[in-house]
Formats: sequence, C-alpha cells, structure tokens
Amino acid sequence: MAEVIRMPRMSDTMEEGVIVGWLKKVGDVVEPGDVLAEVETDKATMELESYQDGVLLYIGVKEGPVAVNGILAVIGEEGEDYKAALDEAKSAEPAEKPKEEATTSEEAPPPKEKTAPKVESTPPPPAPVEAAAPPSPNPASDSSKRVKASPLAKSIAQGAGVDIGMVSGSGDNGRIVKKDVEAYLKNKPAAQSNGKTAAEVADGAQSVQAFTLNPDNPSVDFPVSQMRKVIARRLGESKFSAPHFYLTIEIDMGKTMEARKSMNTVSPVKISFNDIVVKAVAGSLKQHPAINSSWLGDKIRQNGDINIGVAVAVEDGLLVPVVKYADMKSLSQINVEVRDLAGKAKNKKLQPDQMTGNTFTISNLGMFGIEEFTAIINPPDACILAVGGIISKPIVKDGELVAGNIMKVTLSCDHRVVDGASGAKFLNTLKGILEDPVRLLI
Repeated sequence: MAEVIRMPRMSDTMEEGVIVGWLKKVGDVVEPGDVLAEVETDKATMELESYQDGVLLYIGVKEGPVAVNGILAVIGEEGEDYKAALDEAKSAEPAEKPKEEATTSEEAPPPKEKTAPKVESTPPPPAPVEAAAPPSPNPASDSSKRVKASPLAKSIAQGAGVDIGMVSGSGDNGRIVKKDVEAYLKNKPAAQSNGKTAAEVADGAQSVQAFTLNPDNPSVDFPVSQMRKVIARRLGESKFSAPHFYLTIEIDMGKTMEARKSMNTVSPVKISFNDIVVKAVAGSLKQHPAINSSWLGDKIRQNGDINIGVAVAVEDGLLVPVVKYADMKSLSQINVEVRDLAGKAKNKKLQPDQMTGNTFTISNLGMFGIEEFTAIINPPDACILAVGGIISKPIVKDGELVAGNIMKVTLSCDHRVVDGASGAKFLNTLKGILEDPVRLLI
C-alpha cells in the first residue's frame, strides 16, 4: 500500500524545512535506512531517512521550503496507483500551498517512460545552439543541479548569471556555500557577467535582488535562512518579553593563566580559557541554584542538572550546543566535548538532542578581541554570561600598582526569575574561583 512521506519535525523549534536536494529519484527502489533527501532545518542540514521499503513513486517538492507535516513523497509498490493515497493526504492537511505544489511538485507514474520527457521539459534552447561554438546555457543549469551547493549559494549564482559549477566549494565534502560564490563574484571579471543588467539579475533570482547604483560595487539582498528566522524570532521574544538587567564584574586572571600553563604540561588535550570558564560557571551554579533556573510562565523551575550551552558562531548565525552535566566533568572532558560539538555545529551535523536541555548559556567573544559586551538571554534560561577577552592593564594589588590580566564578564538576568543580589552573589563566587583556580578541585 502506498505510504505518504511527510516533513518530520527535526528540532524543537522547527516550523519548516528546506529541501536541499534528493538523493533518490522517482522510480528508485528504497529500503529502510536509505537516505532520501537532505533537509536544511533552522539548526542543521540533516538527512531524511526512509522507514519504508518499496519504490519512490512521487516527489512533492524537489527543492525549497516545506512546512512541518507537509507532503514530501510517496513510497509504494512498483506500478501501484498512489493517487488515492496522495489525494487523501492532501485533503487531511490545511489547504495552504496549492500554488507552491503546482510549481514544484514532480509526479511520475510508475513506468519509467515519462522520465525521459521530464528531462526535455526544461526551457528548450534555440535550434542552432547545438552547432554554436560557445557553450550553451544548458550545461550551466545542469551542472548547478549536480554540484553540491546550499540553496542560498545557488540563488546568488543564478541571480548573477554564474555557472555554479565554476565555483570552488569550501564546505563539508566540497559543498559550495554563500561565501564561495561571493568570493568568486568578487574576483570574476565584469565581462563574464553574461551582459546582465541589474534589473535582469534581480529578475533572474527569485530570492536575491541586486541594485547597481555603482556597477562596480552592487548591493545585494539575500533571503533569510531558516536558522536566521528562528534566531530573530526567539531572541526577539526573549529581549522584549524578558525584562533584562546586566551585572558586570572584573576578574584578575593571573592565577588562572599560571594554572592553565601548568595543566597543559600534563594534560592529554590543550585546556582553553573557555573550558576553565565553563567548569568555573558549573561550580558557581551549584552554589547558586537560583541562577540555574527557567521561567515557565506560571512557574519557575530550578533545574537539578547543570547543562551549559556554549554559543558557537556559524555561517548563518549562532548555534548553542549543550555540555550536559558540566559540573560532573573534568576540564579535559569539557575540552573534548566542546571541540566536538563546535565542529559539528560548523558543519551543520549537530543532532537535536545536542542542542536542547540547556539551563545556562555562555557566550565568549574574548578570542575576537572584545573586551566587554552584553548578550541576550537564550530561552528557556534565566541568565547568560558574556565573556570578554583577557586584557593586560595596571591594577592595584596590596597597595601597589602592578601589571594585571583582567577579564570582564557580564551576566544578563531575567528579572522575573533572578534578582540583582542573587546575580551579584553568583558573579562573586565565579570571580573567587577564577582568581584562585585551585577551588575548581573542591
């Protein structure tokens, strides 16, 4: 019996997924565990696996956005009439995208005869093209389908009249991403732009618009990615619904620097300052459980576990993988886990369970030379710690002016959950641990 495949919810905040490309085509035999397509969610690019065996009879959307629970495909027996199952599935979902399905869906009856005309359904080139010396536009469009590239990269290349096959990819497995196309366009001679005007470029890309008030330096509007949409929505909700207040404290990192140098002479991995901050925060949260809380509308939850989210910058925005039970892990374990999670975040390989369950978040911009900043609370946490860089400056110690290494941290607090005195006590405990790191052993 024909089985309708729908868009699954691949993360807790996902409302729609973007089909990047299908790895199976209509008429292919599929088995449980086979990867049908790549789907870009708000947090990662993930593989859509089949849980049925049979033949792929129908693909609903070849590329582009599909709402959660939207129809993706139909799997059944070879030659089976799947129309009834498809019509029944369509009638059961909110009728909101008939227009989209008409333009993006691909129906192919079980016989493979109709696949051949499908190839010729692309806009036919003029008759003499085959005899012409210069390459026809067809290879460019064909190569753009075969080359691994993000939807945004394809849109930019298409809008600029560039064969995406000519662009070198720097992403995972050579995948072409936005910055690769931008770099190519920046270095590409203007004569290669196929003679397109700004208006033609804007018309040629559905989601990219170029404005050439200055032809040598055009402005470009890019579509909002799924990840950026969710970041905008969640942080907007956090900033405007949670009453933020901020507490900043200076920490003398001299002893921590000495301790880190000593630890790295014997540690199997190179301990970073961020690892030490994560461990020190976990210890401080244990002493101040009110900071390790969540606002749940009609109640405040004081979390028993200490799960620390570590903000990681990626191409499309910010991901927050979570170090779970951070208070129970050694510095070496934290180091290995953070590096592994950060690598997966940058390659969009994080799994949903690796990005959920946070009870407190750390955002560290110290490595970028930022001395001090404030961060927006990452729901459902009640607090987030913004960590600046370690700056050498003169300080007064024991009545004398000496050189010091100062790090500023700022705690953003949700005033519905945390009061100023509670936040201040937490920061003083954190300061005490980092100024005397032997306390990490207690």
